[in-house]
Amino acid sequence: MARGGPSLDAHRRVEFAKTYLSGGNRYDRVRPGYPADVVDWLLPTGCVDAADLGAGTGLFTRLLTARGLTVRAVDPSADMLSVLAGRLPQVRIRAGTAESTGLDPQSVDIATIAQAWHWCDPAATSAEAARILRPGGTLGILWNQLDVAIPWVHRLSRIMHAGDVFSPDFQPRLGPQFAQPEHRIIRWEQPLAVSDVLELAKSRSYYQRASPTIREKVKGNLSWYLYEHLAFAPDAVLHLPYYTHAWRAPTLAFRST
Repeated sequence: MARGGPSLDAHRRVEFAKTYLSGGNRYDRVRPGYPADVVDWLLPTGCVDAADLGAGTGLFTRLLTARGLTVRAVDPSADMLSVLAGRLPQVRIRAGTAESTGLDPQSVDIATIAQAWHWCDPAATSAEAARILRPGGTLGILWNQLDVAIPWVHRLSRIMHAGDVFSPDFQPRLGPQFAQPEHRIIRWEQPLAVSDVLELAKSRSYYQRASPTIREKVKGNLSWYLYEHLAFAPDAVLHLPYYTHAWRAPTLAFRST
């Protein structure tokens, strides 16, 4: 994979992202959350208001609300937002994108983008984040990746077509509105029933865009790998090793018009 990560033009980003307009309940149940201490690292001093952009079902939003913040969640999927609203009724939700949130100027202290940066246009998202952030505010970007340095996880990832979204040395390219981002990596594990690994595969854009033949092949390969090759019992619980990349970047003193 290239050093800068995947290169998706605007049309491909829109087409790929459409796979996440439905399936919110499954996504919320099997996708990993985030380590709690990453929130404390991201939050600027005196943070009160937050915007979670590309919030999905609120896997990261719930950590922001747990810190007592007033949170606005933005996502293009009504299905995902309905799941979020059911779990976090105190959060203000809005249909929108990271490039066009519809939020008021200088209305939040932190804007976060969790597991969605690869769907974003970096320049437009930087400009929009700078618009909604107060002076001294922070843009926080984070994503989870399976720890494919572990051989059995690497093979599992390949069967699911859940390869790394970004290369390990990738750094998000932000607009001139932000200082150079700081980086942190946190390693952790997600407990997940073996029977739900297929549901995890189904939640990914590769599976959702695949033909019926390819879907059957993925299911068959996963079943063989988990139950025959690795010999897991159907009621076993896996501890999937992840690492979370987190980036924080404060706004600079000037703002773009």
